[in-house]
Amino acid sequence: MPVQHPHHPSRRSLLTWLPAGAACVSVPAWAQQVGAGSELPPPALSSYRFLVGFGAGGVPDAAARLIAATMSERWKLPAMVENKTGVGGTLAARAVLAAPADGSTLLSVSPAHATAPAVFRNPGYDTLRDFAPVTLIGDGPALIVVPKDLPAKNLAEMVAQAKARPGALSYSSAGVGSSSHFAAALFCEQAGIEAVNIPYKSVGEAMTETIAGRVQFHIAPYVSAAGMVKDGKVRALAVTSSKRIPEMPDLPTAAEAGVPGYEWSFWYGLLASAKTPAPVVAQLNKDITGILRLPQVRKQLEAMGVTVAASTSADFQKLIEAEVTKYARIAKSANITPQ
Repeated sequence: MPVQHPHHPSRRSLLTWLPAGAACVSVPAWAQQVGAGSELPPPALSSYRFLVGFGAGGVPDAAARLIAATMSERWKLPAMVENKTGVGGTLAARAVLAAPADGSTLLSVSPAHATAPAVFRNPGYDTLRDFAPVTLIGDGPALIVVPKDLPAKNLAEMVAQAKARPGALSYSSAGVGSSSHFAAALFCEQAGIEAVNIPYKSVGEAMTETIAGRVQFHIAPYVSAAGMVKDGKVRALAVTSSKRIPEMPDLPTAAEAGVPGYEWSFWYGLLASAKTPAPVVAQLNKDITGILRLPQVRKQLEAMGVTVAASTSADFQKLIEAEVTKYARIAKSANITPQ
């Protein structure tokens, strides 16, 4: 069975401001500015709950806590964040569908939500039909990192060495069918190389094995890898975005470094049950996208390596549909079989 695959950023960079545990979140003083004049949620609701399919400290968890804190002040109601881990995030998804479909229970998602149909024969729900997209929160690039002592000095050299010895290269992932597995599988396909996936239980373990030199590369969310790169524990060969990032202006994109067309991003968003009344979903979209546009919220998300990309529900649905199709194709090409 595929293991869960959270997107862990550096706990050092996030836990300085994150509320602890799954308790009712505290409210930043700046959040009060969104309370005045905002519409209240449906009268029947007395609290809000965000479910996260992965552990505390990951971007889906941290983003949910930040939004919940602001929502709590805006609506003068408790907003809770609960981590319900296991089975690649599907346990949390099922719990959202089992809760009252009144908009009070939201699911914080990442690409793991879109990989589920390719990874599980029966995740317990229909990824596209059983959820109502509320909004995309944002996305962020990944870094292609290698052990600091890897002989290849750049991405083109690593690809050339892999082509010279097919199957000799290995990469770490946060589990079979994880986002990092799919990211690396697509990279290998577009680079025209063969490499072996070495799955671990989390992004943290996958990074540890890369640092130790037991694998040759790993593709991790920027916020998970940036600290390791800056500390000299691993080397970054490329960023997976279409453009270079301001934080590392000298780091080339994968396309610039020798793999034309390769792009990858980790995205994050919020879903409700598809049975939630449309006016409630529309209100949630209005309020949460408003929160995401606050300069202070944007700044906090950027600290996690996330560029805010608040969207309409319809646009987020289109993104998820496209991602499901993409992962199905990658799974077939990489022989990732549903469990």
